Amino acid sequence: MNTPKIDISTVQTIGEDLRRPESVVVTAKGEIFVSDQLSAVRQVGQPRKTLVGMPAGFLSNGIALTPERDFLIANLSPATGGGIWRIDAQHQASPLIMEVEAQALSNANFVTTDLQGRIWISASTRLVPRERAFNAQTSDGFIAVIDRHGARIVADGISFTNECRMDPTGQWVYVNETYGRRLSRFRVLAQDPCQLGPKEVVHQFSDGDFPDGLAFDAEGGVWVACVVSNRIVRIVPGEGASVMLADADPALCATADAHYAEGFLTREDIDAGGKSVLGNTASVAFGGPDLRTVYLGNLANPHLCSFRSPIAGAEPAHWRY
Repeated sequence: MNTPKIDISTVQTIGEDLRRPESVVVTAKGEIFVSDQLSAVRQVGQPRKTLVGMPAGFLSNGIALTPERDFLIANLSPATGGGIWRIDAQHQASPLIMEVEAQALSNANFVTTDLQGRIWISASTRLVPRERAFNAQTSDGFIAVIDRHGARIVADGISFTNECRMDPTGQWVYVNETYGRRLSRFRVLAQDPCQLGPKEVVHQFSDGDFPDGLAFDAEGGVWVACVVSNRIVRIVPGEGASVMLADADPALCATADAHYAEGFLTREDIDAGGKSVLGNTASVAFGGPDLRTVYLGNLANPHLCSFRSPIAGAEPAHWRY
């Protein structure tokens, strides 16, 4: 694919004093919301708000905006019970769901909504601590859905389930398998109740790439943020992949690849990507009036990174909430 690349020198920063802004939600109103360790959800450019009822040690990871303008939060901290939490308009927090089919959401990684009003949840692994699943051999993550029929697991056997999203056609659910190093997808076989088909691998990563967050563009591409390598990769199913933006450290990538191959990738290997300008980039969100401004969530910087894209993003389900 001959897709124009983004020069790292054109990347700008937005926001300040953010704490682990891993997940980003942008709306048509121009609002930018991020996950934040101290306030669970924070609006960029606005003061941090203290939330009542949020347990100490809570780790806000993926966030989602509902039609009621509540926020859903995936708590990636087993020490505080994990689970999916809701924050209402009064900034009060309460657990929404803590287990699915008797499976604890101890490592709830991500949550999102779709145009049908369903809630999608990714659970990275059943192992505690989750670092035990930082390898190619463990495939015990799953995807769950909440719809009018209740909550249930709809896909299992995933190698560290990270962001999962319904694509703009409504025909596929895409997911990043971080330590399987794959972008995979499941065809939607039935809508009500929702039923998914078998897993299809869309792209296999290597060279220090460990896929984390994803977003769709208006031309059928899937943009994937890779931790460790700090690459943003655009993948068009059936056509291939191209690197849109990169700030990779070859030595760091080589070390992570070697440890991964030997079966003992560590938290330190992952965190080392935080030395990049992109701060261990973890998610992608399109915004701006023309959906051509890209915001990158990350694990290490106190701000977001942003750049202009040659391709417009697809409207996410929450865009006009």
